Amino acid sequence: MYNPNASGGNNTVAGNRLFVYEVEGLGQDGNGQDAPIRRSGTQTMTVPYNRMNEEMQRITRLGGKIVNIRPLTGEDWNNQAASANGSSTQESKPAEASKPMTQAKPETKGEAKGKTSAKASAKKKVPVNIYRPKNPFVGKCLSNEDLVREGGSGRVQHLKFDISGGDLEYLEGQSIGIIPPGKDEKGKPHKLRLYSIASTRHGDDGDDKTVSLSVRELEYQHPETGETVYGVCSKFLCDLNEGDDVSITGPVGKDMLLPDDEHANVIMMATGTGIAPFRAFLWRMFKEEHKDYKFKGKAWLIFGIPYTANILYKEELEQLQAEYPDQFELTYAISREQKNAEGGKMYLQHRIQENAEKVWDLVQQPNTHTYICGLKGMEGGIDEGMSSAASKQGVDWDDYRKQLKKGHRWHVETY
Repeated sequence: MYNPNASGGNNTVAGNRLFVYEVEGLGQDGNGQDAPIRRSGTQTMTVPYNRMNEEMQRITRLGGKIVNIRPLTGEDWNNQAASANGSSTQESKPAEASKPMTQAKPETKGEAKGKTSAKASAKKKVPVNIYRPKNPFVGKCLSNEDLVREGGSGRVQHLKFDISGGDLEYLEGQSIGIIPPGKDEKGKPHKLRLYSIASTRHGDDGDDKTVSLSVRELEYQHPETGETVYGVCSKFLCDLNEGDDVSITGPVGKDMLLPDDEHANVIMMATGTGIAPFRAFLWRMFKEEHKDYKFKGKAWLIFGIPYTANILYKEELEQLQAEYPDQFELTYAISREQKNAEGGKMYLQHRIQENAEKVWDLVQQPNTHTYICGLKGMEGGIDEGMSSAASKQGVDWDDYRKQLKKGHRWHVETY
């Protein structure tokens, strides 16, 4: 894996790429002393890729704070040229339009025609709550497939719904709500349950007419009666037959979206059905073809499961790894079958500890985004593993994680 901290600064394609840093707390001459500060409190500077970490350290030493990093665009060149020619005296503005979140639904060919490149690349609002609980969209179940193989634990299904009859649209990393039929013990309609979407915005069939979920059937023993109890919504979904109706709300969520930057690195940490949004990510990165998006970064999935038979989408994941060995890394933590260095069960945090140097090198790169999805209890283990990795470099992980969150580079969805 390429390490920008390595000495030499070779004149590679990556090294020639330029980024714009938006910085608070520095004087306009960048010395951090008595120079005047812009009224907006920020200034921008252009930095080559192979000097990004060095420049980050320099800014920190001078008391500055980086509030945004984005690739240099043609518009930036124009702005710099205009400023140099004295034709623009505007102060730097917060780069709200350059937030590294995907915010555009793909345009149709007809919509794209006749637009300038600047307009065509403009970000649009993330679709949210197109359908609400009082007026859900009623879709049809197209398929319901088993994901757990013989010898695995529990029941997990891959469900595909037909949404061609409505206006539902969504982005990778969002969720939809499902309202199970019937009423609760108080005689009121069941409340919706949220599920992470497992398909890209174009659906499993690539025709913009479906949405898919990965659903685990909740099953537990009643603490008093010993009776087997099933989750109302998960049981309903896992038992669906082809042609059955399903009430859908949403979509919701803006925190788990993929970055726009095609060169971004993406670390994904999942347990169980937390794989759902990452399936959508990986399918968009590697399985689909887009005129406006071609993934050029590195993707790393660290996937925690109890047994090999519980590796959801195993064949597809391993096929991607075989086809894109330089871009996609796949790491399993199989708790009931593998042992950690101390002889205990192998969990996600142990894989992070094993790969501490590689994880830390990647997380430090300013174009790296880390995503976590699965059971809420996994966060503590991941923090434990990341703390171990960071401490080897003399860094306090809690403080560093806060910086990543503020920079929209640390994304968590647990339940």
